[in-house]
Amino acid sequence: MTKMPPAYDPQKVEGKWYRWWEEHKYFHAEVEPDKEPFCIVMPPPNVTGELHMGHALDNTLQDVLTRWRRMSGYNALWLPGTDHAGIATQAKVEAQLAREGLSKYDLGREAFLKRVWTWKETYGNRITSQLRRLGASCDWDRERFTMDEGCSEAVREVFIRLYEQGLIYRDDYIVNWCPHCATTISDIEVEHLDVQAQLYFIKYPTPDGRDFVTVATTRPETMLGDTAVAVHPKDKRYRHLVGKEVVLPLMNRVIPVIADDYVDPVFGTGAVKITPAHDPNDFEIGRRHKLPEIRVIGTNGVMTTEAGPYAGMDRWECRQKVLADLGEQGLLARIEDLQHAVGHCYRCNTVVEPMISKQWFVRMKPLAEPAIRAVKEGRTRFVPERFTKVYLNWLENIRDWCISRQLWWGHRIPVWYCRECGKASASKDDLAACPNCGADKVVQDPDVLDTWFSSGLWPFSTLGWPKETPELKHFYPTSVLVTGRDIIFFWVARMIFSGLKFMGEVPFREVFIHGLVLDALGRKMSKSLGNGVDPLEVIEKYGADSLRFMLVTGNTPGNDLRFHFEKLEGARNFANKLWNASRFVIMNLEGYDPRFQPQRLDLSDRWIVSRFQQVAGAVDAFIRDYELGEAAGVLYEFIWDEFCDWYIELVKPRLYRGTPEERATAQHVLVNVLKGTLELLHPFMPFITEEIWQNLPHEGETIMLAPWPKARVEQVDRGAEEDMRLIISVIRAIRSLRAEMNVPPARRAEIILVVPEDGKRETMGHWRSYISDLASGDVEITRDLAAEPSQAAQAVVGGITIYVPLEGLIDIPQEIARLERELANVQKEVVRLEGKLDNEGFVAKAPADVVEKERQKLEDYRIKQETVAQRLAILKKSPAM
Repeated sequence: MTKMPPAYDPQKVEGKWYRWWEEHKYFHAEVEPDKEPFCIVMPPPNVTGELHMGHALDNTLQDVLTRWRRMSGYNALWLPGTDHAGIATQAKVEAQLAREGLSKYDLGREAFLKRVWTWKETYGNRITSQLRRLGASCDWDRERFTMDEGCSEAVREVFIRLYEQGLIYRDDYIVNWCPHCATTISDIEVEHLDVQAQLYFIKYPTPDGRDFVTVATTRPETMLGDTAVAVHPKDKRYRHLVGKEVVLPLMNRVIPVIADDYVDPVFGTGAVKITPAHDPNDFEIGRRHKLPEIRVIGTNGVMTTEAGPYAGMDRWECRQKVLADLGEQGLLARIEDLQHAVGHCYRCNTVVEPMISKQWFVRMKPLAEPAIRAVKEGRTRFVPERFTKVYLNWLENIRDWCISRQLWWGHRIPVWYCRECGKASASKDDLAACPNCGADKVVQDPDVLDTWFSSGLWPFSTLGWPKETPELKHFYPTSVLVTGRDIIFFWVARMIFSGLKFMGEVPFREVFIHGLVLDALGRKMSKSLGNGVDPLEVIEKYGADSLRFMLVTGNTPGNDLRFHFEKLEGARNFANKLWNASRFVIMNLEGYDPRFQPQRLDLSDRWIVSRFQQVAGAVDAFIRDYELGEAAGVLYEFIWDEFCDWYIELVKPRLYRGTPEERATAQHVLVNVLKGTLELLHPFMPFITEEIWQNLPHEGETIMLAPWPKARVEQVDRGAEEDMRLIISVIRAIRSLRAEMNVPPARRAEIILVVPEDGKRETMGHWRSYISDLASGDVEITRDLAAEPSQAAQAVVGGITIYVPLEGLIDIPQEIARLERELANVQKEVVRLEGKLDNEGFVAKAPADVVEKERQKLEDYRIKQETVAQRLAILKKSPAM
């Protein structure tokens, strides 16, 4: 057999096997109509991105599912790709240009786009090479990019169809504008952060100066664009002013007082300023009341000419000037502190400015209704189910989707405007002349589509749509989408309504939602907090398998996961434990014959085979239910505890000094259980399992394509499991007694088992060698005893009384002296803690957690006091004492 190195070195193993898998195209899937398909489309990471812990978790879960299904005989396709990430990529290249003293305008649009494509070719493969380090078994031959030729064709096809059906339109509308990114962003790209702010109360006088209305606002700079003051129609305080006018301070413009049900009479003064061009709710009120829309803040965050004397000021500078001027004129009634949510750009954290702008929109209601029905009818199922409510709530309250972005990088909107006849024409092909009048004076819309427009088509555009490809027919609908809970709105809903609209079918049967990876304190990992953990650094130090296993074992569907380095250490220790156990097995396979079939299995063999079958069934069931953490936990317990700590120890006597038949039987069971266990573990820890599997006797080229172990119920032996549970409990109890009484590990003890039940006594008698070997003692088994042995440690397990006489094992007088000193120290601590906790001043003044810790200490010392006292009693239980 091949000799395995003494220590596992992931750096020597992982790269070797990944290159081998990829070279042999084991990840590749062709269309095989006779095989059941399994397909996952990878949530495409941004082409600008680098692997972070969220990616590591998301892709580990996808890889586990894909490897499991591939081994289960499915035609498994995990389709990878990247997203062009409009805003983020353009920002990267603009920053690069800025370092050269240039701007995109210096280059012009075409030259700038060439520069972006160059950047993409240079840096865009970084994230995919990092996914390879993680062990992702994607079909890289099918890798896609949201702006490749096929995806671009799909985007145009969808735009034109929606446009022709009246579901895409252009209009002046209130949008979220990021002055820093210089583009619109959708509602779900706005992060609402709680900030400490002020609420300003401003007086709006009547034209005759005899009365005034006080309004409350957090954004006084927008008052320059006010076109009304609104009150609730049932608010008696203002009923006499409805239909009349007030003077807009600083601008001296007369504006109406209107009544609208939207106004909350309890908030502020019950009267609100209406700025239709700079507030989404005011915009709706303005449309209802046909109010003018005056834009006083520009796209760069600077006040426009409509702001009068404040034109040219930055919006924040303008706010201070407006407040100062109001104060001078006696119109600033008061200021109150207020904590409220303010919208920020999710990319650059700039405060978003709502403003009216001419944009392209998708009419959402006709698309949302089928997507709502599909989930309610169970055609797509969310795991966990609670996320169904999140999805439905968003779609049931959806607004039209603003799809235009003021960028150069992205899918340019396929609409051309004729400068001769003014006609707008949408086309799948670039236009050189106007289809309406024939003039060649046509110009394409300068905006690009929201990135989510193209990624919403991902499950079918990547399979060849709009062409009717064999891949589309075979793999669509895909099987499951694995994604984080934070992009249900961004992406999941859009894929579902797009799939239903253009394929007539949901894009995936199930949506497996996972949580976020948080730091050890439960905080979101971020650059600002400096608490991020680089997965590549972890892989360098611990290996990809350890990282994967740690992420999976901490995962429960939908819940966040805290990253602890201690758990990572635990995963590495597990890998080392598996390596050492496997190395032991391989070193003891001299003379192994794979054709050998045992005639008789002893109890430990039947037990481990039965336990393996139970584990195989449990792992498969847990993965099927997306309880991947539970599946990994079952494997961990079986490998560490049952296989390594018990079965290998139980089998050593037969390997070292058994008959040829006994040795061959032990080898047969070791190889088959270890090989099957590696195959169960492979989806979770692909590298170490391949390395060990290749060193074991096996059939086939790679563990990746080995048949998935199926539980064989005929090999489940409940009786053997029950007998072994009892034997293990007895051995554990004896080991515990030896440790408590300070018996040296190498010293063999006399062990007396009193077993009243005939069946158990027969089991203990038949397999006493297990107890003798693993508990280091000479075992006597009896139905009963005339008298208890003196100075014997005692325990009761499963109706069996265990005695370990201590005379000759330890120096009893010396041990009594040691225990008496220990008891005295423990009693002092008990008295000290009781006094502390009886002190009312301490209990009243100390923090609750400190008091609770002291109570727990006292409880622990009381238990220790009782234990030490019991040990002393055992040792003193002798006529000589």
